[in-house]
Formats: sequence, C-alpha cells, structure tokens
Amino acid sequence: MTVKIEGLCPLLQVFDMPASLAFYRDVLGFEVVAQAPAESDACDWAWLRQGNAELMLNTRYEADDRPARPDLARVAAHDDTALYIACPDVDGAFRHLRSMGIQVEAPVVASYGMKQLYLKDPDGYTVCFQWKVR
Repeated sequence: MTVKIEGLCPLLQVFDMPASLAFYRDVLGFEVVAQAPAESDACDWAWLRQGNAELMLNTRYEADDRPARPDLARVAAHDDTALYIACPDVDGAFRHLRSMGIQVEAPVVASYGMKQLYLKDPDGYTVCFQWKVR
C-alpha cells in the first residue's frame, strides 16, 4: 500500500511578508487563496496558488518582535532550500522576469536535459523554473 498524494504545498518562513507577496504574487503571478489576517499584505500567513503549484508563506517574526534586518546566517541557510517549478516556457519566464526588473541570468540546459532558470526570492530561497528539453 502507498499513501495517495494529490498535491504538495511547502511552507517558507519569510522575513518581510509584503516583500515576499510582492515577489510571489506580483512578479510570479501567484494568487492569494487565503491569508491571516485577511486582506492585508502585512499578514502573518498566506496560502498562494498558481495553476497546480501551491505555496504557503509564514512570517518568521511577529511584527513587534521583528529585528530591523534579517539574520544573515539564517538567510545563508536558506540556500539549502529550492523550489523547482514546472514551466513549459522557461524563455518566456526569463523575458517576463527581466521586464519586471528582476536581475536573472539566461536559462541554461543542464546535463540531464532540463532547461533551467534560477533566481533567489527576497529571503534567499532558490527558485528554479524548469522544463524538459525535447
């Protein structure tokens, strides 16, 4: 017997929720499914979706406990986390990101046949848009 899985929704701890929402919603095109408190970019938690991709964001600090700047050691540790997003038009994603002012290197084809476009989100998490080269 196996466990039937119909989706996956990772949760990322973020430093600045408005900056993270601006990236995932306004740049990458995710829609906010739910958030708490509701209707505010300064929320503590948000559930996002675009197509079949889902993601939750949660603030690392409560508003009154948040330091002025992120902990650089914590941000460096985010390098261990990557979101690989299936994207049939990696070149189109590259053009879109550039048009939005995101500094990103052109996509490359990995030795295993995936065209990939890498970037970092505001918290230092890796985001990779990829698609199998035919």
